[in-house]
Amino acid sequence: MQISDVRDLAFRLRNQIRKAIYGQDDTIDLMLTALFCGGHILLEGPPGTAKTLLAQAFSAAVNLDFGRIQFTPDLMPGDIVGTNLFNFQTSTFTVNRGPIFCEVLLADEINRTPPKTQAALLEAMQERRVTLDGKVNPLSERFMVIATENPLEQQGTYPLPEAQLDRFLFKHVLAYPDEQQERAIVAATGPTVRMPDPKSLGIVPVADRDTISAAIATVAQTRLTEPVLAYIVTIVRTTRVSPDISHGASPRCSAMLAAASRARAALDGREYVLPDDVKALVLPALRHRVILSPAAEIDGRKVDDVLRGIVERVQAPR
Repeated sequence: MQISDVRDLAFRLRNQIRKAIYGQDDTIDLMLTALFCGGHILLEGPPGTAKTLLAQAFSAAVNLDFGRIQFTPDLMPGDIVGTNLFNFQTSTFTVNRGPIFCEVLLADEINRTPPKTQAALLEAMQERRVTLDGKVNPLSERFMVIATENPLEQQGTYPLPEAQLDRFLFKHVLAYPDEQQERAIVAATGPTVRMPDPKSLGIVPVADRDTISAAIATVAQTRLTEPVLAYIVTIVRTTRVSPDISHGASPRCSAMLAAASRARAALDGREYVLPDDVKALVLPALRHRVILSPAAEIDGRKVDDVLRGIVERVQAPR
């Protein structure tokens, strides 16, 4: 597969997802970027902004094995990874695999379950495997988590631990659609209040497992020059010395941002990464990995504003 094939594949995927989703082109592009570099994405937004439908439409278009977990306060780790059940007829234990054994996992309202249960995803998201009663069970190389969450000020939510957040390549904040987009949504909903099935909206698969794997391999060959690599590292390291940030981003973030920049360049049909690719991904790649200093919080500073300031101060290569 060539870079141009990756660009064409992304174009076809966008067109299919747009049959169900209005006005979320930036969200779709981030999801495709995460898919093609092996990352996970966290979608934050108020209820009713089509986060779940977006994940379902995305999965239907890429034609990968889809799984869903509805996170609730009483959800247990075994409900995610599975358990060993004793069979009284054969006097043996049988492995009952959980819903995590899929290729695209929708972790719906992930912040409605305690951190103990959220931690069941850590190994799967980082190492693409699940250890169940001491036995390692590999997951697909295409395994991807699309998590949704309501804002933390909503009642009945738990903050995601830093270790959990660091596993996500992107955290994207969804806003309400503008008036024209909302009119289109209402007009397309029809006489029912039920969420439509993506297939009923005309979404058809435009890829398969081999195609996605080939695209991932092609994206990995996208050229990242030394000046652009240094630019990425400088941005991330600056978050660790900024007076507005008490806890900066990790080296894992530098590696993830580099991989995501390669994917974004490939989506545009380029075989090389530009500084603009990095700039476009700084906010979704870093906003969940840094913690503001107490002084910045008192001053009412926002994480996104601080990160924008860092990008403006760090000189981009020419």
